[in-house]
Amino acid sequence: MCGIVGIIGKSARDVVLNGLKKLEYRGYDSAGIYLNDLNGHEYLTKAVGRIKNLEDKLSDNEQGLVGIGHTRWATHGKPSIANSHPHYSSDKRFIWFIMVLLKIMLN
Repeated sequence: MCGIVGIIGKSARDVVLNGLKKLEYRGYDSAGIYLNDLNGHEYLTKAVGRIKNLEDKLSDNEQGLVGIGHTRWATHGKPSIANSHPHYSSDKRFIWFIMVLLKIMLN
């Protein structure tokens, strides 16, 4: 199980964090948040464990108008930063994408 929350609008960080707290019962093994202020600043933060661990890792200047968050119950793969969502493309030749999902994806 997992929980996903997203927003486009003011205070995306606060809305996403509050949403993740409400969805924590759907997954407490790890969590992550992606924020974009639409001025070229992107923030991706992940933490293993409770939402509080994620919140503690965020700095005050990590804000955004676009945000997506994910809380994970580790049904496949161990709780780790690498397995935490959001996942992203890191190849600068292509448009970046951010994704979260509620299914198991095998490669």
